[in-house]
Formats: sequence, C-alpha cells, structure tokens
Amino acid sequence: MATGQKLMRAIRVFEFGGPEVLKLQSDIAVPIPKDHQKGDRVFTTSTISGGYAEFALAADDSVYTLPEKLDFEQGAAIGIPYFTAYRALLHSARVKAGESVLVHGASGGVGLAACQIARAYGLKVLGTAGTEEGQNIVLQNGAHEVFNHRELNYIDKIKKSVGEKGIDVIIEMLANVNLSNDLNLLSYGGRVIVVGSRGPIEINPRDTMAKESSIIGVALYSSTKEEFRQFAAALQAGMEIGWLRPVIGSQYSLEKVAQAHENIIHSSGARGKMILLLE
Repeated sequence: MATGQKLMRAIRVFEFGGPEVLKLQSDIAVPIPKDHQKGDRVFTTSTISGGYAEFALAADDSVYTLPEKLDFEQGAAIGIPYFTAYRALLHSARVKAGESVLVHGASGGVGLAACQIARAYGLKVLGTAGTEEGQNIVLQNGAHEVFNHRELNYIDKIKKSVGEKGIDVIIEMLANVNLSNDLNLLSYGGRVIVVGSRGPIEINPRDTMAKESSIIGVALYSSTKEEFRQFAAALQAGMEIGWLRPVIGSQYSLEKVAQAHENIIHSSGARGKMILLLE
C-alpha cells in the first residue's frame, strides 16, 4: 500500500455464512471520491464501496441532502426504510386519501416510516406490534389505532374496528405468517403489499376472488432513477414540514455488527431503525 494512504475500519465478508462471517478490519484504504461521488451532508439509498465502514462512496444520483434539523443517526435511518415505505404505499398500493391502511409489523424502521407517510397522506392508519413499547411507538408515529399481534384474538379486534367494509391496504412485513389472515381482512379491491417474508405460506386463492383483491410484492431496487427522484422529493418535503421523523432503535458499534445481525434474526419485537455507530 502506498505510503501516506489513509486507512479506516470497515466490515468485510470473505465467505458465506451467518453473522459470524462479518469481520472488522482496520487496514482498509479510505475510498477516494471521483466525479459524481460527492462529500456533502447527505444520506444515501445505496453505496458503491459498502456502508459498514467509517467512509463510503456513493454515486451522486443516490444521495440526497440531509436537512440540518436531522442528525446523522436519523440520516442513517432514512434511506431504505422510507423509500421502501413510500414505494409500497404510493407506487404499489396507489393509496388515496381517506382509505384505510394496516401496517402489519409497524414498530420497525419500514413500519414506522409507513405509518408516518400514510398519516401525512390522509389515510386512516392501523398498526400492529408485539410489545407494549412497540405499540406506544406506533401510536406516537401516525397510527390511529394499534393492535398486539401476539394476542390470539387480535384479528377479531381489527375486524371489529374496521367493520364490514374491511381494510383497503395492508403493508405486510411478515407475509409467511400473516398473508392468509390479511386476505380475509381486505375490503373489495383491497391490496396486500408484501414488503417482507421469511418463508412460504399456504393460502386459499379463492380468498382473492370475491373481493377481487391483489397481492403485490415490493422490491425497492426495481425503482427507476426517475422514481427515486420522485420519492426523494416527497420525502424531503416531509423532512422540511416535520412529519418525517426517523425513530432510532438499537445502536451498535462496528465491533458489535455480528451481534446486531444476530439480534435482527432472533429479536422478539422491532423498535425503530437499528443503526451502526462509528465512534
């Protein structure tokens, strides 16, 4: 390595495996920006050099201005969660003001972003969470009502709340557990938007027929550059107005990155956006 080269700490992966393959190295060369890789106060939806590091490169069309009112911890919690939630609600579900939305698994990063966005766009917002703390956070971030998805009869409580019409849109974080119930909760023409799933599930396709309902999957990186620009414009307006308020959950140093991944896999309930700290 050339003399005088600045070095940084970064996480590197050299083999397939579980969280234990995430290795912290302290002799990684600091990446040097080229044209269209800028160094302003920004947040990003993707990096070129990898985000688990003290320095990262990103193309200028994937970075967006971070307002002074938001700190860098909040900036780290914007990119994937808010762009995913916006795509799910506005692009995939095509929500309209006055419709109802259930965010199934609302206390995590994407879920809270979905609650904030849905409330700002004039929807009736229902959420579910698995802990009392999670339920309180959901209520504080845009939901009109919240339900404990660990209660055996919580589906009945949701049905009682929404009445015969049902729910127009469900944002689903764990489709392999909830999709069959989701189909029974929908209104005529209702849509389940699958944001997350950890395996297969058996459903009855007839449950989609009478209501002419839809199951739609979401993948953020299917978005075009123009769609990213549209999403960014709406979300930056939310930052300026104040309804976009990232909720920070657990915080880990780079040294604890493997533990962070273990906790993602085995956590009993999400609470805000998990972030890595560089201090």
